[in-house]
Amino acid sequence: MIRTRVLDLPMQCSTHAHAQHQLIVGLNGCADFEVMGQGGAVSRLHACLVPGHEAHAFSGRGSNDMLILDLATEGPSATGFTEDGLSRLFEKPRFIRLDQRVQGLLDFAAHELARPNSLEGPLNWHLGGVLLHTLHDRLFSSAPQVRQPPGLDLSRIDAFIRQRLDQPVSVAEMAAQVHISPSHFHTLFRQRAGQSPHQYLLGARVDEAVRLICHDAIPLSEVASRCGFSSQSALTHAVRQRCGVTPGKLRLNGGY
Repeated sequence: MIRTRVLDLPMQCSTHAHAQHQLIVGLNGCADFEVMGQGGAVSRLHACLVPGHEAHAFSGRGSNDMLILDLATEGPSATGFTEDGLSRLFEKPRFIRLDQRVQGLLDFAAHELARPNSLEGPLNWHLGGVLLHTLHDRLFSSAPQVRQPPGLDLSRIDAFIRQRLDQPVSVAEMAAQVHISPSHFHTLFRQRAGQSPHQYLLGARVDEAVRLICHDAIPLSEVASRCGFSSQSALTHAVRQRCGVTPGKLRLNGGY
């Protein structure tokens, strides 16, 4: 059994527990969750998996639309998962970064769920099944195309990017970190990360910008500078495109 809902979570923090497993994904805006001592933000960039019966705290950051899927922990599942499959997926709380392909699926979901009575038809469990299987594949798939190609150390590239977020970073410089030619690096990187080096770098810049916006009172112009955006307007465009809100609104909803 699966139930799909879209809720605007209140800013006031609440805590509860329920028998169902739960998947929460942000269609618009942002919310904070804490499960078994693990905390994180849920938005278009990150999803949260809450195991059944585990108490969890949550609060919205201003106006938001959270896609919430409730799944029975026992009995037949309309998602195509066995009980063992669901148990593996929900064996512990998870905050999962969503790649560009999953965000494209959310664009489709947001469009379809805006239609009248959309949650009362087959879309309810079809959409839930697709999302769950996609996340399961991201976490557990051992297919060759998602394995890290020889010579491409993504953690090394991540460390290099974090050190250079306030500076221009070229594909050639990223390739040099793993001693691969730029042309070959581009192909290997797409196989490993599912997106281009430029898209990956932009995602890292936006992630750091969102962290600073929500947890630091520095001016937005300085956030833009620290995260490698050419201007505050460039920062605004990137954050709005990825998160659905402007940096100013994101900061306001975060309590600043």
